[in-house]
Amino acid sequence: MRKLFLAAALLLALPAQAQNLSTATFSMGCFWCGEEAFEKVPGVVSVVSGYTDGRTKNPGYEMVSTGATGHAEAVEVKFDPSKVSYEQLLDVFWLNHDPTTLERQFCDTGSQYRPGIYWHDETQKRLAEASKAKYEKLKAFKQPIVTPIVKASQFWPAEDYHQDYYKKNPVRYKFYANGCGRYARLDELWGKLRK
Repeated sequence: MRKLFLAAALLLALPAQAQNLSTATFSMGCFWCGEEAFEKVPGVVSVVSGYTDGRTKNPGYEMVSTGATGHAEAVEVKFDPSKVSYEQLLDVFWLNHDPTTLERQFCDTGSQYRPGIYWHDETQKRLAEASKAKYEKLKAFKQPIVTPIVKASQFWPAEDYHQDYYKKNPVRYKFYANGCGRYARLDELWGKLRK
């Protein structure tokens, strides 16, 4: 039993490459909501809130929240591709954001809340484009899908107090998400696809 425990501890200490993990990056409005959506997926090993697709090195929340740095709030998802595919993560992404708006998500307004898929290699780019085309064909709503697909750039982890916010502050998080109209809008857009 002790050997099994030590082996598990060593495996957890290995970098993502040694564990054969892959990385996916998405922005879908408030990064707290991205964490909530992806951490529930079997095969996802970690989800980190942070900032991407901006102009400033080492951005912080105060800077990003002004919109001046060009960053989007995003999540970096480490996953085991033998347990969950990138295509499955794309489905989670689509059904957990409003793809009809560019500079906002729900009640959060500004370029820092823009949605986006940030691909890390040509395979992810191809799969993301195919996924977008799939949802465009479904025509679940009348408005066009405007979510961009962009090459991944530097990802900067957010401050510690943002990590796992929905777990650490469940009452505040639910008040925010419901008050922001997030769940109601997702049900309006995606309906039965979200069930």
